[in-house]
Amino acid sequence: MTRTVRVLLVDDHPVVRAGLRALLSGQADIELVGEAASGEEAVRLSGLRTPDLVLMDLQLGEGMDGVDTTREILAGPTPPRVLVLTTYDADADILRAVEAGATGYLLKDADPDDLVRAIRSAASGETVLAPHVASRLLTRMRTPAPPLSGREIEILVLVAEGLSNRDIAKRLFISEATVKSHLVHVFGKLEVDSRTAAIAQARRRGLIR
Repeated sequence: MTRTVRVLLVDDHPVVRAGLRALLSGQADIELVGEAASGEEAVRLSGLRTPDLVLMDLQLGEGMDGVDTTREILAGPTPPRVLVLTTYDADADILRAVEAGATGYLLKDADPDDLVRAIRSAASGETVLAPHVASRLLTRMRTPAPPLSGREIEILVLVAEGLSNRDIAKRLFISEATVKSHLVHVFGKLEVDSRTAAIAQARRRGLIR
């Protein structure tokens, strides 16, 4: 007898949810047990409906994003599998999702039949990655990100404390231009484009508290 896969759909766009609902309703072995438009709602429904798999978007508007939601759901006592379905394919997004414990990562331009097969595979514990995503991950594994230097981490810690470039320069007895130069290198190594993102990424990697 074919096992039914219980799916929780998480996406903040009603039109996307409607399209996925229509797709999944035509599958005899897939049961849609709930829909959530926010991370907080997804965590709550995951506990109530006990899905086998959560189909997760990454951007969920205000509040928790898809990665934080994935991490929260997987921290439960009997967690489901999580399959990311998103339009975002930046290396940082892919790595964050995989590090959070996602079983798979697909893009929304995937063929409907491929998506259905991916849901079945991910629910059974198989890792499912879009070809483009798999290629990007393999490249990153072969060429790991360069580590931050001691000085770069020192500056990042001060940034996290809320100091401006001028204040950091005074604290470390270096020029403001040198601080900016270090931050440019930090942004490049962490693959971010802002101070806030750099702090968040560094904390995720355990580089700063």
